[in-house]
Amino acid sequence: MRKVIIGVVVILLLLGVTTIYIYKNNSPPAVQLLDQVVLLNPSGPTAIPVIGMDSKEVLGDLNVSVQYWNNTDEVLASLAKNEAQFLVMPISAGVNMYNQGMDIALLGVHGWKLFYLISRDGVEFAGWNSMKNTNIYTPVGKGQTADVIMRASFKEAGLEPGVDVKINYAPPQEIVALFKEGKIDFAALPEPFVTMAIQGGKGQVVLDFQKYWADMTGLNDRIPISGLFVTKQFLKDYPAETEKFVGLFDKSINWSNENPDLAIEKSKDILPVPPAIIKAALERIDFYYVPSQECQEEVNAYLAKIKELDTESISKVPDSGFYAK
Repeated sequence: MRKVIIGVVVILLLLGVTTIYIYKNNSPPAVQLLDQVVLLNPSGPTAIPVIGMDSKEVLGDLNVSVQYWNNTDEVLASLAKNEAQFLVMPISAGVNMYNQGMDIALLGVHGWKLFYLISRDGVEFAGWNSMKNTNIYTPVGKGQTADVIMRASFKEAGLEPGVDVKINYAPPQEIVALFKEGKIDFAALPEPFVTMAIQGGKGQVVLDFQKYWADMTGLNDRIPISGLFVTKQFLKDYPAETEKFVGLFDKSINWSNENPDLAIEKSKDILPVPPAIIKAALERIDFYYVPSQECQEEVNAYLAKIKELDTESISKVPDSGFYAK
């Protein structure tokens, strides 16, 4: 009987060791502690909303490193190497990356007002049909927000883009130089290039694309232009840290809105534009954070409309997985 009991105990011990071994070798790997998180941000005017975080004027529980990008190839390379967890980019660019299989999700929209149509001093704008036989310049990138709205508006006015009116694509800095030299009658630009072009009485704003968008679609007089994205793996592994980052991001935006002069001073090495230009440009820019779950219908309506207006603007309207939950 004693031998039987000892045998049972040995078997139970062996089963226990085996169970521990199986558990240890099949349990999911522990989530690593975070030293820092990396935000990829465009080097343009969207530097202003994040400069509070970047300059450490706005602090939180997370150590944030802000890195600035100039083209989407840099973003793709960083994501491929798992070097970044968060990124700011145009909504349409984020959609195309998502549709190409990039594992990202939209956390929220924070850039709502940026694009304007300007005309040279002495040149009148009396509606789109008044632009027949004219040239208009807009930044490189057919399918960007202003370009899509313009081409749709020309067609609605009975003008064929490329035939009745010529749309020229060029770097914004080049457009500003040509405009100031009086060689361009019309330009559709984002800020701060609008302010750079018309300063000194060289021209005037003749159309606010955001208000025109509202008249055109019946939607709000704002356009979801840029937003905050997160990699889905990070969101899954670090939901609490993601929430903390969003809070810090929102706080940084509010800090910049409340301290524009200091925000401009802190961003002078990132934005090689005179502070007076940036300050004037901010009067025509709106930055405020809206979580994606609160503006999903509005973003979807925007994407569906630009896809309808221009089939090449985005690859397709994304499914619900595009929005962080």
